Amino acid sequence: MADNSTSDSYYFKQQLNVADIVVIVIYFVLNVAVGIWSSYRANRSTLKGYFLAGRDMAWWPIGASLFASSEGSGLFIGLAGSGAAGGVAVAGFEWNATYVLLALAWVFVPIYMSSEIVTLPEYLQKRYGGSRIRMYLSILSLLLSVFTKISLDLYAGAIFVQICLGWNFYLSTGLVLVITALYTIAGGLAAVIYTDALQTLIMVIGAIVLTVKAFDQIGGYEQLEAAYLGAVPNKTIPNTTCHLPRADAMHMFRDASTGDLPWTGMTFGLTIMAAWYWCTDQVIVQRSLSARNLNHAKAGSILASYLKMLPMILIIMPGMISRALYPDDVGCVVTSECLRACGIEVGCSNIAYPKLVMELMPMGLRGLMIAVMMAALISSLTSIFNSSSTLFTMDIWKKLRPQASEKELLLVGRLVIVVLIGISVVWIPVLQSSSSGQLFVYMQVVTSSLAPPVTAVFILAVFWNRANEQGAFWGLMVGLAVGATRMSLEFIHPVPPCGSPDTRPAVLHRLHYLHFSVVLFSIVAAVVAAVSLLTTPPDESQIKNLTWWTLSKSGKMALADDMGDKDGKKQTRFNQAFWTRVCNFNAILLLCVNIFFYAYFA
Repeated sequence: MADNSTSDSYYFKQQLNVADIVVIVIYFVLNVAVGIWSSYRANRSTLKGYFLAGRDMAWWPIGASLFASSEGSGLFIGLAGSGAAGGVAVAGFEWNATYVLLALAWVFVPIYMSSEIVTLPEYLQKRYGGSRIRMYLSILSLLLSVFTKISLDLYAGAIFVQICLGWNFYLSTGLVLVITALYTIAGGLAAVIYTDALQTLIMVIGAIVLTVKAFDQIGGYEQLEAAYLGAVPNKTIPNTTCHLPRADAMHMFRDASTGDLPWTGMTFGLTIMAAWYWCTDQVIVQRSLSARNLNHAKAGSILASYLKMLPMILIIMPGMISRALYPDDVGCVVTSECLRACGIEVGCSNIAYPKLVMELMPMGLRGLMIAVMMAALISSLTSIFNSSSTLFTMDIWKKLRPQASEKELLLVGRLVIVVLIGISVVWIPVLQSSSSGQLFVYMQVVTSSLAPPVTAVFILAVFWNRANEQGAFWGLMVGLAVGATRMSLEFIHPVPPCGSPDTRPAVLHRLHYLHFSVVLFSIVAAVVAAVSLLTTPPDESQIKNLTWWTLSKSGKMALADDMGDKDGKKQTRFNQAFWTRVCNFNAILLLCVNIFFYAYFA
């Protein structure tokens, strides 16, 4: 049963002891030390040194950074909250990454490296010509960073710190923002990637400790399903079932029409959204572009994919256990109870993970978990700050001031980080009432409305030589109009609270957001194809080495060379072939592991 000691406030206001404080101080000292050390490994006075870490990054920090960048505090809190609300199916968002991460390394990165780009919109400008698509995508990427990444992570981090310590939001996030911004601004991508590797280690160790204690509390994995299905709050709303845990909580594949995460949407719609995030989003691709050669980029994707298998056990199931242990708080449905438990009317699933930390972790280890959440927050924010400053500097400022010096561009890249922080903090209040209080659902709803057009344009750019600038531009415009309309309706007509009739438009309650992403992708692809066929074909210069079919064998061989070796040494052809086979074998093994887990939980 829930602990009623929180009835006066949803803040625990626990005092940290000396052990907790020592752990947190050691964490921040390590963080700053790694940031300073890595800042000097790359030449920060050049654009490629600052934004791409000198293109000399090894596979292991790339893989760790890919994982850490995606597992920010927003996803940490959000995944556990969605697990508490609906069960294991949300793990599909993590496991689906395997397929698109392999597509990134084997299909997209060779083309991106061949085109010698710094930003993804820059690739589309080379592929399609003109500058309007590049400018539009840069602005869209910046907006998505603010609305679905920075503000989400800041808000999730604030939830955790408030529940653990009762600190004011601005006080609790101010220190983290200062430290994060300082070494991101000072060190560039090299500092971001190496500190991400440290964050990954801390996150995994801390999450394992909490997971072991959580399973021990309910009697082991065998008791998880029974404990979760019995997690019914004391206060319910008559003649409703929203207080009951889902009967299909332990199943990955759910009914295509009535499921909260329908299997059709998780198979097709999610793949479209995941392809945008992992293969066309600057935050992620920038890490792979920093690799010293193609094999390091591939190995980085494989490591990240293996790590993405962990959140099911380390985040989602602990979220379910939290609901089982504290159903009155985490599983509340009555407005007054939710206000008591977490201060939000629409639901308290977001407190599942921090509630578990504060109730189960002893002194000292509690400090470790606070460090874990700070690690998740910092790793995500640093990645977004660096990538967003890259986009603004290279695609927008350089366009407005073509004669700008390298020194000016580096200064602008650092200043834009400060502006992004301000905008994101202002957006945070909107998140509190969105999508039944589930942060993860809010993030996916926004992504499903804005990302599919970008995915369509990139896929056609890579795989269809006939796609041209006019087709891509008008496809993006139609996609923006349709997607923005759906997203606006989502905010105007939020999901009704438990017991209230669903009066939302049919396009919302009958068309799941994952299914909508398939519809939107199809509309944009059709528009791009139709307009491209009715207009002039692209020039030869817009196709050669810029599509999968025109990437020459000699170009692929060149990418296998150790381009970042500062001593000028090249790998032998034998070594190249050996590591290529190692990467290919691990990719096949990874797919087998992924399919096994899907089948086990199907």
